[in-house]
Amino acid sequence: MNLEENNVSLKLFIVLSRATRAIHDLVEEDIRTYGLNPTEFAVLELLYHKGDQPIQQIGKKVLLSSGSITYVVDKLEKKNLLVRKSCPKDRRVTYAVITENGTGLMDDIFPRHKEAIELIFSGLSADEKSVLIELLKKLGYHARS
Repeated sequence: MNLEENNVSLKLFIVLSRATRAIHDLVEEDIRTYGLNPTEFAVLELLYHKGDQPIQQIGKKVLLSSGSITYVVDKLEKKNLLVRKSCPKDRRVTYAVITENGTGLMDDIFPRHKEAIELIFSGLSADEKSVLIELLKKLGYHARS
């Protein structure tokens, strides 16, 4: 890699990092307006769209440690947004189940959250978004290999 390619890679890293931070901050700000923190929202959103989940598996799906998941599940349970339910076939497994209150909250806030994300990304055309998705996938796959 020559010096010019190296400089472009560094610039790309900085621009991508700053863009990611700006987007993350706006999304987090939106989530906090609903009285939730981002991890609480991520767990509720998972249960809302994917149904009951083994608590042990939630961390992998929302990128949290098992200790953090227990804390978040406890907080959501205190807010009456989810409950724990034992698996009838395997008592070692406990499911997180969204409550009626949790579903009602997500019915209310998810469409508004989706609109906020649409607004954040409205600086790009649909074609630009598609190209960016493909390029970021390519970059991510390469970085993992």
